[in-house]
Order: sequence, then structure tokens, then C-alpha cells
Amino acid sequence: MKRTLIIIAVTLLTGSMTFAQPAKRRTTSNAAGTTATAKTTTAVKQTSDRAALQFPTSATMPEDVVWKRDIYRQLDLTKDKNAPLYYPVEPMGKQVNLFTYLFRLVQTGRVTAYIYKLDGNESFEEKDKLGVKEFLERYNIYFEENDGKIVVADADVPAAEVTRYYIKESVYLDQRTGTFSTKVTALCPILMRGADEFSTDAAQPFPLFWLKYDDAAPWLAKLPMMGSNLNNVMNMTADDYFTMNRYDGKIYKTNNLQGKVLQNYCETDSAMKKEQDKIEKQIVDFEEGVWGHEVVDSTKLDSIALAEKANAKTRKKSTSVWGKRTKTPTSNTSASTSKNTTAATKKEKSADAATPPRVSARRQRR
Repeated sequence: MKRTLIIIAVTLLTGSMTFAQPAKRRTTSNAAGTTATAKTTTAVKQTSDRAALQFPTSATMPEDVVWKRDIYRQLDLTKDKNAPLYYPVEPMGKQVNLFTYLFRLVQTGRVTAYIYKLDGNESFEEKDKLGVKEFLERYNIYFEENDGKIVVADADVPAAEVTRYYIKESVYLDQRTGTFSTKVTALCPILMRGADEFSTDAAQPFPLFWLKYDDAAPWLAKLPMMGSNLNNVMNMTADDYFTMNRYDGKIYKTNNLQGKVLQNYCETDSAMKKEQDKIEKQIVDFEEGVWGHEVVDSTKLDSIALAEKANAKTRKKSTSVWGKRTKTPTSNTSASTSKNTTAATKKEKSADAATPPRVSARRQRR
């Protein structure tokens, strides 16, 4: 009987210890697997946030600006100003071109790609996200899967075929800071590919996907670029390149009420060029109208430029003074002067004859 009571007491004591375990500790113990999964899921996001903190970029565009114009441009990477985005075509050590860099960011999940729709408009909603495997299969890019990871060799990345880009830029007036700025908001690489390897037809454009620029900006700040043929030092980054608007692209679309691209209402190349110049002038005219004076390039306001401008004004003034020197009077000039004097004297005499003489009265002294 005594042994039975001891067993019952031990059993009750063990049960009370189990229920006395803190709720927080029990929850942590039961959710150990869930916590590990959450860490794995958010690892890429934490890396992206860390990159954004280490490499801050330009301020984002406010949503309540008083004026904004969205413009879509096409960049041709065969042009010299856009060449830094294309070369080197194949990776050379740590140097890669822009598409190879963006491709690796999308492949590893650091940057999200979005579907390029038939209307050409970008959409950064959840339903429009583009999966990596779907993207690779759609454009016949060879890849392998190892332990659930997608692996693409450098030779299989079609960097040489991406010779164009679509970019969306917003020109806006920020009333808070009083600044007139141009900001790139979206990127779209274009794959130029023919019908097949043996076709002689011109290459056809295949827009791959849209990227939100703010998502890629922290990573673009890590990509060094060479911006000049004369200076081969890689003294700028891809983010600097886009922030300073160093690219050269033709306008192919603007946001309008009817959603039309320029090609829809410009039937000829000359009409297209005229419309592009018109849009560029509208932007410049608006900026000039806001400030009430002609826009001056800040790079031309250094001390050397100001000194040259002052010297030019001085030379112009001295030339105008010497140009106004009077000539030495000649005999003909003297003759004409004497004739004018004689005519003036005769005119005065005739005027005196026509005017009656003045009569003055003097008071007599008494």
C-alpha cells in the first residue's frame, strides 16, 4: 500500500512539472522547425535590406508631386554612350555587363522579375511576378537543377544577344525641395534573336521582363563601370550611370490618355522624329517656364568658364568703342558744314523779318 502511494505521488509530481513549463518555452520548442523555415525564406530579403543600407541610393520620387511626365525610351547598346551597359560581353574576372548582373540577381531571387505584357505596360503586382524556371523555359535558356537549385553556366547566359533596353523614366517637379528631376523607375532587357541560327532575317526583339529600379538600385551601386574611352578607370557604378542620366535613348512612348505609342500615330520616320523632338522640347519649355529663365548647365558655371565669359565681354566692349571713333573732317565735310550754317542764318533772318519789333517803354525820372 505504501509503495502504491509513492508511485501515485511521483506520477502527480511529474505531471505538475510538465504543466508548469512556461508557455513561451513550450511554443518555442514546438515551433523549432517553423522558425528554421522562416529563416531560410527571409534570408534573401535580409541580404537585400543589408545591401540597401550599405549602399543608399537617390531619394525616391514622392507620390504627391505637382507635375510629372512618364517617358519610355529605347536604349541601343551599340551606341557609344550606352556601351558601358554592354561590355564586357563575357565575364572577365569580376567585370560583367549589366544583363549578366541582372540575370544573376533574378536567378538567385535577390531581385524580382515581372512579366512583360503585350501592351508594354509594366505591372509590379504580386500576380505579375515571373518565376525563374518559367522565364528560362520560355526563352530556351539551358539550365540544370541540383538539389532544387537552378544552375546556369556563364556560357549559357544570352548576354551577347541583349543589345537593347527599355527604360521608363519620370520627369517630375518636387514642390517640397523645389527641384526638377529625372528618375529611372523601371528596366526591361530586350533579347535580339532571329528566327533560327541559319536565318538571314533581321533579329527580332523579345522583351524579357520588367524590373523595378528601386529593387535593383542597391545592387547596381555595387557594379563598377568604366564611363569613358579616355579614362579606363572604373570610377562609376551602374546606379551612378542611371542616376546621372548618362544614357542616350529615343522616346517610343509616353503615358497618355489613349495609351498609344508613337508608332500608332506617326506613320513615317520623319513624323516620328518630329514627335520625339516635340516631346523633348515640351519638357525643356516646362522647366524654363517654372523657373522663369533659361536653364543653365551647372557644369558651365565654374571659375574658368566665368573668367572666359568676362574676358569675352571686355573684348567686345573695347571693339565697339574703337569702332565709334570719328573720322578727320575733309574739305567736302567743311563745305557741307558751311552750307548748313548759311542756310540756318538765312532762316533766322527771315523769321526776324516776319516778327514785329518789340517796343520797350522807359519811365521818366521826375
